[in-house]
Amino acid sequence: MPGTGAGKRARVRVARLRSLFMGLIALTTAAAGTACTTGGDQPRIVVTTNILGDITREIVGDEAEVTVLMKPDADPHSFGLSAVQAAELERADLVVFNGLGLEENVLRHVEAARESGVATFETGKAVDPLTFRASDDGGPGEEAGRPDPHFWTDPDRIRKASGLIADQVVEHVDGVSEQAIRANLAHYDEQLANLTGWMEESFDRIPEDRRALVTNHHVFGYLADRFGFRVVGAVIPSGTTLASPSSSDLRELTRAMEEAGVRTVFADSSQPKKLAEVLRAELGGRIRVVALYSESLTREGAGAGTYLQMMRANTTAMTDGLTGG
Repeated sequence: MPGTGAGKRARVRVARLRSLFMGLIALTTAAAGTACTTGGDQPRIVVTTNILGDITREIVGDEAEVTVLMKPDADPHSFGLSAVQAAELERADLVVFNGLGLEENVLRHVEAARESGVATFETGKAVDPLTFRASDDGGPGEEAGRPDPHFWTDPDRIRKASGLIADQVVEHVDGVSEQAIRANLAHYDEQLANLTGWMEESFDRIPEDRRALVTNHHVFGYLADRFGFRVVGAVIPSGTTLASPSSSDLRELTRAMEEAGVRTVFADSSQPKKLAEVLRAELGGRIRVVALYSESLTREGAGAGTYLQMMRANTTAMTDGLTGG
């Protein structure tokens, strides 16, 4: 019957259209699921300083998204956050920060994130921090006894910090592979161990009577403690760059430098020329200012794009500066 054939063909067309429609739904659902698992739902870790940010990225690898708040060449004592960055903290699965008072304009945002339920890790507090020494030992008198936040100048403490950060990631960040995290940690730990050995060999070239440090502010206490240096003093007699030297501070420093026979001052790479002018005015030009990367990484390719590069560059500059190389 003609009518029966036409009806059959119509039912076939409807069935094919239904099948095509269901297939499109299945493809759309699969694509959406893939987008979620590879993009927006990836675990998020926020790190305050760029030094800790580099270390955290080495440990985490591709297992989570790592956002670093502090830009290259910034000062950790003075950098602040935009409203968008502050919101990033409260959306994180884990916040890693230096602590011990370093990120002075950011700590209130970290505290707000903690109060909202975000896991936070104060790295400096967990690595056996040193305290600033009294002024007659070369330390900032007004801060004597307070914890020194600049622990990264000791690579052994960074090895400890790396292991603790890995533990925090495994414990608090869902969706990461513990096996991958531990493998990344082992690889990075080997690089840090090699760095320590190389620094020891480099500093062994410096005669004992020349192992004296004068810096723009007190930032190398951990390095001095680990590798056997004396801290003679600092242009800014404080553990923060937010302070400023007085004329009496400069007179005391120049007297201490003359007594110790020190003619080399190590300054942060962002301000060696300014510091040189101040010191040369006090000491009559008989001073050498050597630039170091003390509190911030640089942009990639600018000398200290990673923690390992920063420490190797500083070790070379300090060794050359104190041996007359």
